[in-house]
Amino acid sequence: MFKYAIVPYSRMSDDTVSRRGFLKAAGAATVVATSTAGCTDSGGGGDGGGDELVYSRGDHPQNYDPQQTTSGEVSKVTNQIFDTLIQFKPGTSGELTSGLADDWTLDGTTATLTLREDATFHSGADLTATDVKATIRRFIDDEYDYYLGSDRSGYASITFGDWVDSVEATGDYEVTIDLTQQYAPFLRNLAIFAAAILSRDQIESLGADAQPELGTDPVGTGPFEFDQLDNETQRVRLTAFDDYWGGAPSVSAVIFKTTGSNQTRAQGLINGDAHITDNLDAQSIQKVSSADSASVRQKNGINVGYMAFNHDRKPAFRDPLVKRAISMAINRDEIVDSIYQGFAASANQPLPPDVLGHNDDIDSYPHDPQQAESMLADAGVTDLSFELATFSNPRGYNPNPIQTATQVKSDLAEIGVDVEINQFSQFSAYLEYTYDGRHDACLSGWYTDNADPDNFMYVLLHPGTDIDDVPADQNYIAWEDKNNVSNVSAWVDTDYMEFVDKGQRTYDDAARQQYYHQASQIAHDQAPWVYLDYADLIRGVNEAVVAESYTPTSVGGPFLDRVELA
Repeated sequence: MFKYAIVPYSRMSDDTVSRRGFLKAAGAATVVATSTAGCTDSGGGGDGGGDELVYSRGDHPQNYDPQQTTSGEVSKVTNQIFDTLIQFKPGTSGELTSGLADDWTLDGTTATLTLREDATFHSGADLTATDVKATIRRFIDDEYDYYLGSDRSGYASITFGDWVDSVEATGDYEVTIDLTQQYAPFLRNLAIFAAAILSRDQIESLGADAQPELGTDPVGTGPFEFDQLDNETQRVRLTAFDDYWGGAPSVSAVIFKTTGSNQTRAQGLINGDAHITDNLDAQSIQKVSSADSASVRQKNGINVGYMAFNHDRKPAFRDPLVKRAISMAINRDEIVDSIYQGFAASANQPLPPDVLGHNDDIDSYPHDPQQAESMLADAGVTDLSFELATFSNPRGYNPNPIQTATQVKSDLAEIGVDVEINQFSQFSAYLEYTYDGRHDACLSGWYTDNADPDNFMYVLLHPGTDIDDVPADQNYIAWEDKNNVSNVSAWVDTDYMEFVDKGQRTYDDAARQQYYHQASQIAHDQAPWVYLDYADLIRGVNEAVVAESYTPTSVGGPFLDRVELA
């Protein structure tokens, strides 16, 4: 059996995990809470009315199919509409609790899940094991008539695709999943938003060619029903599902509205035009903090912000000396202290401090422009220029991406490196560009999906291929040959891959920690990224939100069905 650093599990045999065992242990453990988001009030005017909750954000995706996106902006909405088999407990750093499954075991390579019998879809149909099977097959089975195909997101491989050998409905309310290998993160992956359970009736009613349309009219079993998608005004409206198995929500509706400007979004929160807002920059945070009608909630985050080098596109980045020089030239402390104004800490490796496998013995690259310039000369690189792709809207791991990119450009100009900033106004367009590998380098970042080290080390820096498929003595992979779309560096190191693969396949916590310590050291030394920051999670909350009803959390959520308005 296995356990995680954040949520202690009770130990059984070496290759078995049961829900009852680790829930009992987790209940006795002290868990550090982290953060999420908030809303506005009946008395404040604006978009909401009565007991409608308004969640203000910085971007507006137009597709709300959890199997077609990697966007956290989408998951904020889909987590209200859909349920997963296993869920993250609100207010914790990744503790697991019952979802659509109320019992489960993972024994070697076989997972068995017993479904609750009181869950219904918004259409009125009962949830059964056939819905679970159809959901998984739509995501990963190219022999299924309703397979999503090229429209599916990279989460297909993270959640099911690379690990599920077969899925069977072994009873009306029992599902058996056989894995291709022992896979330590599997139960946690079942709680990721992309593993949400869809309606088989809706999948089949859409037909094979219309599967992408599910994202404009999603039907789930969650606490809120999809009501309106207004792309012109950039709003999404959900209404309470009174027959929700977990109990009816405390508010009648949730409105997600988009306001691109941080300052405008903060002022709207203060005015009562929104109840909760996220992704604020330092100036907006100060503005909310000083207001009488709103407050800031700040928690330790489980995320990393970084600048990724595209090793496939830019040959100069294949030399670790060049990347270390760039890392030393960029003043990361200036970014963290002045741009993020203390709401983050400097990063030095892929894993944040709160995750199993973070290596405390790794030192950050010092800020030393003179040494950086000398290292470039030693590498024979005296005329380096590259494009830096960046998004515009604030993200938790990078609350001011344009200012960050400008700082990088300025710092590198001091050592003779020319940077051209390529700014994207829409995050979806930025994702498409970088996932296609058209960037030289890009500012990026990652919120944890499941609080497991594999979610960083494999998803972001492993090519998703077998070690034997990597050409000898080559530290990059052709873009079209890698399988992890979120690996936007196309970097390869076979020793790193070996440690990460071992970390996936063992259920022993102590062994996993050592594997990730060694992998983190390699990732630091080879520098496929400039490690920028580990950011706090910041949420602005209007006074209309009943304080005890809002539970900040770093994994999953936001849990808006629990929010009450005064």
